[in-house]
Amino acid sequence: MHKPLCAIVGAVCLLGVGCTKKVAVKPPAPAQVQQAAATPPEKPVTRSSAASPAIEQRVSAARMPDQATKNRIQDLLNRIQDAYFDYDRHNLRPDAETALAADAKTLGEILSQYPDYKLTVQGYCDERGSEEYNLALGDKRAMQAKEYLASLGVPGSQLRTISYGKEKQICTEHDEACWQKNRRAHITQEQ
Repeated sequence: MHKPLCAIVGAVCLLGVGCTKKVAVKPPAPAQVQQAAATPPEKPVTRSSAASPAIEQRVSAARMPDQATKNRIQDLLNRIQDAYFDYDRHNLRPDAETALAADAKTLGEILSQYPDYKLTVQGYCDERGSEEYNLALGDKRAMQAKEYLASLGVPGSQLRTISYGKEKQICTEHDEACWQKNRRAHITQEQ
């Protein structure tokens, strides 16, 4: 009994599909054809994960300071004195904390507006000790200064560290007064 009912329903469906009304499509008028040929087709709007180079450049420029702002940053860095360290130590002394704290809040506020802009915290040592030891100690000094600056509001992700160990001495005498000048952390703008 079910087979004849299925056959009837199937036949009705086929008749319904076969009897659709066909609509004739008129060709466009000659004026419309000429206008369509003169106007280039619009590009489809698609969403892409990659922005156009012009947009990327504007976004990148907005994430980097202009020259006037770089000059302002340099003025702040000039006021922030180097942080000096005791012999064979990497912990910040109170005078080093005071030196790093000068204008650090303002510096942090400026940097947070330009997330692609970086500063470098350089670590230095005096001439005594092996090259390897001084590179490691200079790195610890730079990291200590970076962490302290970050605690003051300077974005840590925008602070790069580098150790020069006993290279690039600013004083070349062989006495304690000179050695003290070389045991330091110094902040610079990346070039």
